[in-house]
Amino acid sequence: MPNDDSASLKHRSRGLTTGRDRAGARSMFKAVGYTDADLARPLIGVANTWIETMPCNFHLRSLAAEVKKGIREAGGTPMEFNTIAISDGETMGTEGMRASLVSREVIADSIELVCRGQMFDAVIAIVGCDKTIPGAAMALARLDLPGLVLYGGTIAPGRFQGRDVTIQDVYEGIGANAAGKMSDADLKALEDVACPGAGACGGQYTANTMSMAMELLGLSPAGANGVPALAAEKSAVARQCGALVMDVLRRGLRPSAILTRQALENAIAGVAASGGSTNAVLHLLAIARETGVELSLADFDAISARTPLLCDLMPAGRFAAAELHRAGGVPVLSQRLLAAGKLHGEAITVTGRTLAAEAAQAKETPGQEVIRPLANPVKPTGGIVVLRGNLAPDGAVVKLSGHERGAHRGPARVFESEEAAMAAVTGGQIRPNDVVVIRNEGPAGGPGMREMLGVTAAIVGEGLGETVALLTDGRFSGATRGLMVGHVAPEAARGGPIALLREGDTVAIDAAQRSLRVELDDAELARRRAAWQPRPPVYAAGVFAKYAALVASAAEGAITRPPR
Repeated sequence: MPNDDSASLKHRSRGLTTGRDRAGARSMFKAVGYTDADLARPLIGVANTWIETMPCNFHLRSLAAEVKKGIREAGGTPMEFNTIAISDGETMGTEGMRASLVSREVIADSIELVCRGQMFDAVIAIVGCDKTIPGAAMALARLDLPGLVLYGGTIAPGRFQGRDVTIQDVYEGIGANAAGKMSDADLKALEDVACPGAGACGGQYTANTMSMAMELLGLSPAGANGVPALAAEKSAVARQCGALVMDVLRRGLRPSAILTRQALENAIAGVAASGGSTNAVLHLLAIARETGVELSLADFDAISARTPLLCDLMPAGRFAAAELHRAGGVPVLSQRLLAAGKLHGEAITVTGRTLAAEAAQAKETPGQEVIRPLANPVKPTGGIVVLRGNLAPDGAVVKLSGHERGAHRGPARVFESEEAAMAAVTGGQIRPNDVVVIRNEGPAGGPGMREMLGVTAAIVGEGLGETVALLTDGRFSGATRGLMVGHVAPEAARGGPIALLREGDTVAIDAAQRSLRVELDDAELARRRAAWQPRPPVYAAGVFAKYAALVASAAEGAITRPPR
């Protein structure tokens, strides 16, 4: 039952619904079914990222219905609104992928605008595919309204030839098919079963990585996000989150109290310990910028270096993300990391309890093999490594999950776009020892910093994953594996040294030394720079042109900001 204090919680919405002068607004609300009693309660924004184009967000309408029940039962009036969403998995390798990272800013902007315009008292964001998660967190940070984030959950793994598969297997199957190692019939059969229903891509790819980050940041209640999309208990979790947002409002807990330096360090440690996506670097940097917390690439490298990789998760490991939940989920991983002194247990979470208190309630499944014991990690350090050198003065990011080599030296094979590189890989033009360089795919140059899963998966599928490296100012899917270096900064479009590479230049990558270099002296690089000319913008008008003009470096999270 709602508490008697509901009306006193209308901190912001009172200005929209209360008093003689708001009769016109109340009349319009009544036109869509709200009553005087509804409008006397706090108005709670339900930011839904539902869209009919992908499995990741397809089930969020039903979750929103449960969230709204929980809000009503706890004394609030929910008002649902939609944002956009772009499917990374579907747009991979196409012009459409340019829209993905751009969508993060639009999602954050749209949630912020509706919440400010409608003067909501609190907000809950229901998220799915990759960019909706950080976009929602960025909006909450800007608004500093009581609120939380609920992830729709991971997809179940598919089954193919007796083993669990995910969308990663399909992309690698494309490369295998191009190399004559998989038949057309088998590729079609794999395509048909890899995604068996609603939910976000099923390994520790970007969506599940950021889902984990939300729990460790404290913006999502412990254990809620890990429940798979179509698990029976997900509806109950959604309803509980609806009630929780009202409790958060009553307690006056705001994102500024949750999104501290300690919380961000906890999230980075979780990414490192789970072998999570390099996209988390972009997104956590962006969230930090919205909160005013100082965070840099060096922090990711330092935290990853002191954090053991404990989760045996795809893409490099054995298990899909749904298995992490069955093993005990993020609370069990938190317990492990707290015992090792790798997390700030005193950090507050949206429930009002500390991270340590939440982790103390963890229930580990006996015999589980997904989350390793501290004494037997996958490897003693985390998966995120930051490289620097004359090819990346501002840094570049590589994910090493313990199964791949950490060094490579070879001739540059230079491509001006992802499509050109993909044609070379599937056309048999890449040889062992090559360094595939894909440039002009950065935040401004793409624009939109496309993911390269099509190319990286094709390299693996062709059987070159252990002998070829890749270097790009673009980014990678969380499903990418192998020695793949992304986020090279400065990017080519803004005159970064990657723009000066030529076919056949010797590139040296050394993760142990944190080094990324081309074997050229400073004088030669200076001569090339003097002759370099920027390419004309890919788009002269529209959303991509605006984004390219406003976006910052990948080293700053590829945030957008007013011109300096």
